[in-house]
Amino acid sequence: MSKSLRLSEKWFRRGLWLVAFLFAWFLTGLGSTIVGDLPKVEQVRSLDDFMDPQRTPQLKATIKSAEREAEEAQAALDQAQLKLQTAQANNRAARETYSNWLATRRATERPEQDEELLRRTRELDGLRQTEREALAAVERQHQIALDARQAQQRAQAQLQDLREQARDGYESARRAQELRVFGYRLALTLPLLLVAGWLFRKHRKGASWPFVWGFIIFALFAFFVELVPYLPSYGGYVRYIVGIVLTVVGGRYAIQALQRYLERQKQAEALPDTQRRQELDYDLAQARLTKNVCPGCERAVDLKDGKTDFCPHCGLCLFDHCGHCHTRKSAFARYCYACGTAAAQPSEEAPAAAP
Repeated sequence: MSKSLRLSEKWFRRGLWLVAFLFAWFLTGLGSTIVGDLPKVEQVRSLDDFMDPQRTPQLKATIKSAEREAEEAQAALDQAQLKLQTAQANNRAARETYSNWLATRRATERPEQDEELLRRTRELDGLRQTEREALAAVERQHQIALDARQAQQRAQAQLQDLREQARDGYESARRAQELRVFGYRLALTLPLLLVAGWLFRKHRKGASWPFVWGFIIFALFAFFVELVPYLPSYGGYVRYIVGIVLTVVGGRYAIQALQRYLERQKQAEALPDTQRRQELDYDLAQARLTKNVCPGCERAVDLKDGKTDFCPHCGLCLFDHCGHCHTRKSAFARYCYACGTAAAQPSEEAPAAAP
């Protein structure tokens, strides 16, 4: 069809298509923003909203308290272990000193050192007692830390039980919310698709066709890109059922459209040749001729042999002769390319045909 258009008309059409795409782009941006904000209409609910409102806060407080106690017990345990290590080191050092001193005393056997022996023995007993106390402190902190961890584990287990009990209600509410949000999206996009279909059928060739096509592109994008990915999926059933319904509806429409087309073609081919050519769009006829296709029945015809004047399939006149110069030309041409005479008004000076 582009070969039959004027050069300026081609560029104008390209510019208008740019307008159509820009219009569709801005509408799509607005539509995407609106569709993206639709979930905000619904209150976002979490699993905690379906749990026991009395036990849940108590268990969470217990878990936090147990975590805090466990941290404090661990810090105290670290300090107690450090003290135990210090006491053990002091005890070992004192025992080594005592052993060396005791060996010296046995070697000298001086009785005046008995008091020193008793004093050193008491010091060792004191260090041993300090070590035992440090060890007992470590054991107490171990017990406190263990009790805190066990209390935390018990509270977490109970909290997990509450979550499992609330999960069914949460999933049901979430699915219902998804279905409602999908309904909002469908209520927004389906009318756009219906309006786009009406515009396509009635106004796609009108003066405002760039805006019509821009709206059609926007509606198709909104429905098939913004809506279809948000289809709720209950094990895939909804998606497959919707796909089947759309396929059946679209297929049935295509079958009916094909039948209507074939019926129109049959009726058109039954009309007189002149009337058929008058009802065909000029640009459409020229576009089909350039593709070696009959403008009437749309079947392939060899138009380059220079001999075929009528369609062998439907009998439509494709080439005739100029009434002024008798040059063979396209029957759809408005003017003779050889002499410029209007095809609809043959000149009265045309020579008579040879007998």
